[in-house]
Amino acid sequence: MKKIGLAVVCALIPVAALAGGAKPIVLSKAEVGGAVFALPGAKTAVHDGTRTSDFMMLMTGDRKYEAGMYKSGPAHFSVTGKKTYGVDEFMYFLKGEVTLTSADGTVQRIHAGEAVVIPAAWQGTWDTKGYTKFYAIYAPKGNAD
Repeated sequence: MKKIGLAVVCALIPVAALAGGAKPIVLSKAEVGGAVFALPGAKTAVHDGTRTSDFMMLMTGDRKYEAGMYKSGPAHFSVTGKKTYGVDEFMYFLKGEVTLTSADGTVQRIHAGEAVVIPAAWQGTWDTKGYTKFYAIYAPKGNAD
C-alpha cells in the first residue's frame, strides 16, 4: 500500500515542475516509514498543543500547489461559520485515522490505506488520535508558510 500512496503523490507533481533539469523526488521505504521527518528541511511545530511534523516535497513557484508527507498527534478542529477549509487537498493515510463530520452531519472515517479529497469549500469538524499521510494541496490564492 505504501508504494501506491507514493506513486499517487508523485503522479500529481506537475510536469512543468520537472522541466529544466529538475529530478523526481523519491522517498525510500525507510523515509516513508517515518525517517523522512528527521531529514533536513522537515519542520516540527506545535499547534494548539498538538505536535506536527511536515516534510514538503514540492512547492510550485506560484505557491499554489504543494505536496509532501505530514504527521500529527491528537487533534480536533472545526471549520464553521464564514470559514471554509480553504484549499483543495488530497490525502493518502499511511498510519492512524481521521473522522470528518461535515456541516450536514455526515460522518466519514478515513483509515490507514485509504485516501480522501477535501474541497476548499468544505465545512465541518476534524478529529484524530494521530496520523501520518501524504498530501497534495492546491490553493488558488497561494499557500502561506
